[in-house]
Amino acid sequence: MESLSLAEAGRVALAAQGFTNAPKLRRRRPFDAALDALHVLQIDSVNVFARSHYLPVFSRHGAYDAEALDRHLWQSGEFTEYWAHEAAFIPVCDRPLFAWRMDEYGERYRRDGRVEALSPTLDHVRSALATGGPQFVRELELGPRGARGPWWDWSDTKRAVEMLFAWGEVVAAERVGFQRRYALAEHVLPAPALERFERADAQRQLVERAARSLGVATLADLADYHRLKSADARVAVSALEEEGVLIPVRVSGWGSAERPEPAWLHRDARVPARLAPDALLTPFDPVVWFRPRAERLFDFHYRIEIYTPREQRRYGYYCLPLMVGGRLAGRIDLKAERPRRAADRGALLVQAAWQEDRAPARTGAAAVALLARAAAWQGLDEVRVSGAGNLPLPERFDAAPRG
Repeated sequence: MESLSLAEAGRVALAAQGFTNAPKLRRRRPFDAALDALHVLQIDSVNVFARSHYLPVFSRHGAYDAEALDRHLWQSGEFTEYWAHEAAFIPVCDRPLFAWRMDEYGERYRRDGRVEALSPTLDHVRSALATGGPQFVRELELGPRGARGPWWDWSDTKRAVEMLFAWGEVVAAERVGFQRRYALAEHVLPAPALERFERADAQRQLVERAARSLGVATLADLADYHRLKSADARVAVSALEEEGVLIPVRVSGWGSAERPEPAWLHRDARVPARLAPDALLTPFDPVVWFRPRAERLFDFHYRIEIYTPREQRRYGYYCLPLMVGGRLAGRIDLKAERPRRAADRGALLVQAAWQEDRAPARTGAAAVALLARAAAWQGLDEVRVSGAGNLPLPERFDAAPRG
């Protein structure tokens, strides 16, 4: 059985995730490299610095036009949104791989009585979208805001349209801010995207895609990538191992010498001799989104503290993991202070900056360079540092030169 050191496994994982030693964007189809490596691009509502789906491309390739990415995701016809990890963009051609999940949502809603309870509202939403085209929930409401329901204080209309989205009858035609504009799937998706794959075959393909994006992974890693049940992922892994797509490996430090944790290497994964990127990561980057993997692979214990009461937070509200030399070396709590008037200077606020015990000696310098570039990317003029945390940074410094 092939063996990998922990350092080799880390380089395999970062290479599979689209990190390179030459991170410049391509001129033609600039987003392909990152999006192909990720397979799913998670969406999140928090916007204190930049919305989460913009960060992975910046982390891997540096500054770019975020509006160009949105146009590519929403207007190229190559992507759609679904519950692939959490809410995420996926290649539109892979939507049929989630048909079994859509069926599960439908069965759950029928079983718990929601379909029957909302039947008139479901019919209204279908009819409104069929005749009126893509619409926001507010445009679909029956009367002023509609009746409120028990789920997240949603109106009946909101509950109905989200159910239709979950079981695949409705899709997001676009987002404005963070609000979806909904449409009937058959009106905006190509016919192949409406096909339905058999469950076992679909899950096998999803595990293969997860393995390709992870490079080297345990069963739990592979299951988490598209949120499969462990039992289903195990069946898929067995089939892919038999086909030679997944190669069993041992990774030093995963499990014990007596009982090593089973792991698999995708047959197309490469082991770079050197790969040491510096990057700021979104909390929802696949490098860190499965916390047990981040701990096992990078010895990095990470929890997002958005939902933690202020007085109980250890690191900050929205800490971005800091990668230095291919190692997760710290975390930085960021907030963009955008100018209200043309004469004002916008600033990237470092509300806290922390480094790990074994962070490289150049962690501070790397953080300054990354923060200066991040500020410039967001159209801000300078970086201001509160001084909270154990990573010493200058109190104030300019954003990187633009262009």
